[in-house]
Amino acid sequence: MSRSKASKNSYMPTDSLIGRGTEVEGALSCEANVRVEGKFNGVIESRACVTIGEHAEARCDISAREVIIAGKVYGDVQADGKLTITSTGQMFGDVLAASSLVIAEGGILNGSSKMEPKKNEQPASAPAADVHFFETEAG
Repeated sequence: MSRSKASKNSYMPTDSLIGRGTEVEGALSCEANVRVEGKFNGVIESRACVTIGEHAEARCDISAREVIIAGKVYGDVQADGKLTITSTGQMFGDVLAASSLVIAEGGILNGSSKMEPKKNEQPASAPAADVHFFETEAG
């Protein structure tokens, strides 16, 4: 391998995996994607995507570009982009920020969420809705 190829590869971020059966405690900060399949206690910060696997348990606050929860998370989540809670996902904490929130049928969010438009975006003023109520006859 030439020297130029080796130097290019040494600066590329590598995805991280905390495998099933593994328990980690502490602070994790990285540039790349993180996938937790075991147990994690502490804080996770990533500039990429954090995925909590279906059998995983994370007792931590998570801050990332995107967060996908398929297991259990006990802590607050801040996502620059999308936060997804899958049908097997359970989150017990607050959504501090997310540009979009997706909760699949069966997914659990036990906490509060607050979503606001970005500072440079003006909220669109919606025209007043024309609401009609219909009565039905029970027969």
